[in-house]
Amino acid sequence: MRKRRRKVLKQAFKTSGADKIFGSFILFYLIAALVVWIFEPTIHNYFDSLWYCFVSLATIGFGDITASTLIPRIVTVLLWLYAVVVLAILTAVITGYFLDAAKLKANESVQEFLSELERLPELSREELAELSERVKKFNKK
Repeated sequence: MRKRRRKVLKQAFKTSGADKIFGSFILFYLIAALVVWIFEPTIHNYFDSLWYCFVSLATIGFGDITASTLIPRIVTVLLWLYAVVVLAILTAVITGYFLDAAKLKANESVQEFLSELERLPELSREELAELSERVKKFNKK
C-alpha cells in the first residue's frame, strides 16, 4: 500500500508539472543566491548568500545578514514571490494526493466487498454475519 501511495504522489507531481516547477524554483534559488553574493558588498561568500536567501524566503528574517543595495533587494522580492507560488502549488498537489489516496482506499474496499459478494454462496454463517455488519456500518455512513 505504501508503495502505491508513493506512486500516486509521484504521478500527482508529474501530472501537475509540480516537479518541473519545484526544480526550476531550486535553480532560481541558487541563481538568486549567486546574484545576491555578486551584488551585495556585505555578503562575503556564497554560503552566506544561500543563508540570506533562505532566511528571506522563509520569512524568518534573523537580520544577521541584510541586503543594502537595490539589485539584491529586487532579487529577494522576486525569490519570495516565486516561493509563495511554489508553496501554493505544492500544497495543492499534496492535497490532491491525499484525496487520490482516499479514493484509492475506498476503491480497494469496494473491490474487496464485491469479491466477497461474488462468492456469497460459499461463505460460512459467520462470514455472512460479518458481511452483514459491514453493510450496516456502510449504510450508516
